[in-house]
Amino acid sequence: MRILIAEDEKDLNRILTARLKAEHYSVDSCKNGQEVLEYMAGAEYDALILDIMMPVLDGLSVLKSIRRRGCAVPVLLLTAKDSIEDRVAGLDAGANDYLVKPFAFEELLARIRVLLRKPAEAPSNCLQTANLKLLLDTHQVFRGDTEIHLSGKEFSLLRYLMQNEGIVLSRDKLEQHIWNYDFTGGSNVIDVYIRYLRRKIDDGFEPKLIHTVRGAGYVLKVAI
Repeated sequence: MRILIAEDEKDLNRILTARLKAEHYSVDSCKNGQEVLEYMAGAEYDALILDIMMPVLDGLSVLKSIRRRGCAVPVLLLTAKDSIEDRVAGLDAGANDYLVKPFAFEELLARIRVLLRKPAEAPSNCLQTANLKLLLDTHQVFRGDTEIHLSGKEFSLLRYLMQNEGIVLSRDKLEQHIWNYDFTGGSNVIDVYIRYLRRKIDDGFEPKLIHTVRGAGYVLKVAI
């Protein structure tokens, strides 16, 4: 899943970026509100972590701007202000959640997991398709009773496929959600990682779950 962090405190920006990458998220980061709009014009994000007090363009102005454009990306506001008026202003501007500094990183992770759930999803840390289970909090994957060990990128790719079960995802869309702007891999990187995943979660197991849709991309589903 791809996250954009907008935080003008350099040390906090660096720490959040590094720790979220360690949790297998694809992360881009910027330090002012205008950069947020520029990043979002060139890529799709699954969540936006947005500091309110930023130079050039503040977080609330950014939030109002993207909501006016019809962008529904989940937004978590970060702020040092904890008054009721400030929280109401943020939520009224279109934020999904609000976190007051200083905060525990574990709480931030929990709130991100909530943001990334589909609206119809039950509040659970487990994604499941047939006998394939992915645990969001522990990053474990099981096929039946067998634990499957995945690399960080393999886990991120499988998580995105499972969160979009039954939806055909193009190679471009998969690449955009799994890698950040710094990625310089080859054009067939998605095909390579899909092949890795198939070897680990499909070879030797039934039913087969990862399917190629010729000319369109890939889909994770139980074939009828």
